[in-house]
Amino acid sequence: MQVADFDFDLPQELIAQAPLERRTASRLLRLDSDTGAVSHHVFSDLIGLLEPGDLLVFNDTRVMKARLFGAKDTGGRVEVLIERLLTERTALAQIRASKSPKPGSRVSIDGSGVTFAVRGRVGQFFEIESSAPFAELLEEAGRVPLPPYIDRQPADVDAERYQTVYARETGAVAAPTAGLHFDDELLGRLRGQGIAQAFVTLHVGAGTFQPVRVASVEAHEMHTERFNVPEGVVTAVNRCKAAGGRVIAVGTTSVRSLESAAATGELRPTASDGAETGIFIYPGYEFRVVDGLITNFHLPGSTLIMLVAALAGLTPVQAAYAEAVRERYRFFSYGDAMLILGTCP
Repeated sequence: MQVADFDFDLPQELIAQAPLERRTASRLLRLDSDTGAVSHHVFSDLIGLLEPGDLLVFNDTRVMKARLFGAKDTGGRVEVLIERLLTERTALAQIRASKSPKPGSRVSIDGSGVTFAVRGRVGQFFEIESSAPFAELLEEAGRVPLPPYIDRQPADVDAERYQTVYARETGAVAAPTAGLHFDDELLGRLRGQGIAQAFVTLHVGAGTFQPVRVASVEAHEMHTERFNVPEGVVTAVNRCKAAGGRVIAVGTTSVRSLESAAATGELRPTASDGAETGIFIYPGYEFRVVDGLITNFHLPGSTLIMLVAALAGLTPVQAAYAEAVRERYRFFSYGDAMLILGTCP
C-alpha cells in the first residue's frame, strides 16, 4: 500500500486558523461505514445521530504550555518544545537552534530566571534537566504549542479553546482535537439520552505532526506515546458490547488507546502507571473494540487519515474528503468534524 493513496488536494484557505465562537457550531459530516453514504450536519446534531446504549470514549489528556524560548550559554537563540515530562525536573524536548546544543550546555528561558542543562540525545529528542519544576516553568513562561499549520502566534483564546472541556491529565503537546467540539451542555444532553461516556488518557506527542517519509505505508515506523486505559473503561466497554451498543471513539487517540489495550485479543486495563503504544493502524487492520469514530479532517498522507481509512475503507474516505473539500469544510485542529458510524441495527 502506497502513502500516495492517502493524498488529496486541499486548498490552503480551508485550513482553519482559529476556533469558531461556539464549540458545537462546527459542521459535522456523517459517513455511513456500511453504505458509504454521506450526510451534512452541525456538531450539535450529534445527539440525534447516536442511540441510547452507545458508548463515547474520550481522551482526557491536558495540553501543556509546552513551547519555550530562550538562549544558549553561547548566546544563540533557541526554541524548545517539551515532548514528555520524565520527572518533576527532567523532560524530553525538541530544541531548534542554529547549532544543536552539546551535552553539558545550558539554556536560559526567557523571562523566568530558569535554566536547564542539556544531558544528551535520546533518539530525536534532547534530555534536559530544569533548575525549577517544569510545572511552574511552563505555567509561567510556556506558550500554547499550536500546530505548525496554524500560521499565527498563540492568542488568549487558545489557552481555553485548544483544550477540551474535560481535560484532566496534563502531559500532551497537542490537543485531541475531535474533543474540542464538545461543551458541557452537549455532554450533559448526551448523558440524558442514555449515551454513556468513558475516559482514557493518551498524551499526544509532537510525533503526531511528523510526515510519513517513506513511499510504502508498511515501511513507516510509528512514534510512541504514553496511554492509560483504566479498569472502569474496560467495564464500560464490556457492558456496552453485551447490551448490543456501539463503542464510538472520540478522536484517533482514543482509538489507539483502546486498540492497544486489546492487542492480546481481549481488552485489558493498563498498569497503574500506564503503558507505551506505537500502534500503527492502516487499512487491513481488524478492529477489536472500536465500532465508530468522531474525528477531524486530517493532513494528506498522514497516519491519521490512514487510521480513518482502516475503519471506513479507503474509497469511501477518499469520496468523503472530496465532498468535504467541495462543501468547504474547515480542516485540521480547529476545523470541522466527521462521524464514521454504521447504519444503526
